[in-house]
Parts: sequence; C-alpha cells; structure tokens
Amino acid sequence: MNKVELADKIAEKIGLSKNQVEDVLNAFVDITINTLKQGGEVTLTGFGAFSARQRKGREGINPRRPEEKITIPSVTVAKFKAGKNLKEALKSPESDVKTKPTPSVKTVSVPAEENSGQAE
Repeated sequence: MNKVELADKIAEKIGLSKNQVEDVLNAFVDITINTLKQGGEVTLTGFGAFSARQRKGREGINPRRPEEKITIPSVTVAKFKAGKNLKEALKSPESDVKTKPTPSVKTVSVPAEENSGQAE
C-alpha cells in the first residue's frame, strides 16, 4: 500500500476528504523527520516508535575487488520498534484489526456431569 492508497482508506473510514488526509500524512512525515533529525523519538502508543540511531563506521570489503578493503563511514539510520498492539495484531488470526483492543472473553467449560442434574 502506498501513501495515496493509505489516504484513500483513511478518508473513507473517517469521512474526511482525500486532500485533508494527504495533508495530515504529509505533516506527520515532516514532523517525524524533523523530530528524528533533532535526536528525538516519535511514539504512537500501541503501534510503535520511530527513532534515529547512529550506526558505527567499520571496515568492509569492496564487492568489485574482494582483495581491497574499504572504510564504511558511520551513518544515522531510522529505526522502528513495533508496539504491543501491533505485535499482537500480527500474531492473531483475525482479518480486521481495530485500534483499540477489545477485552478478551474467557470460556469456561463445565463437565457434563455437573449439568445433568439441573432443570431446564
């Protein structure tokens, strides 16, 4: 799914225009990028957290000339850590995922012997 398709689905689900939703998505992306550049973190509780991490420089091997060593510089990379609700949603067999989890219902089985003496 790309950004346009996501905007279409969100607009359909909450009743906003596609242009409004695209503006919101663009603002989210801009704010997230600026926050990560400043060393911050963007957390969507239950969904996940975006952060920036520094990957250390290291020495590697030139793939064109395996006998030649190259220096790979350190670089800042984006990182996403999935939240609890996202992890659980991906584990469950349900096809439609909701943003707020519904309370689970415990099923208690009663042995047939205990039910046989009750009046219906």
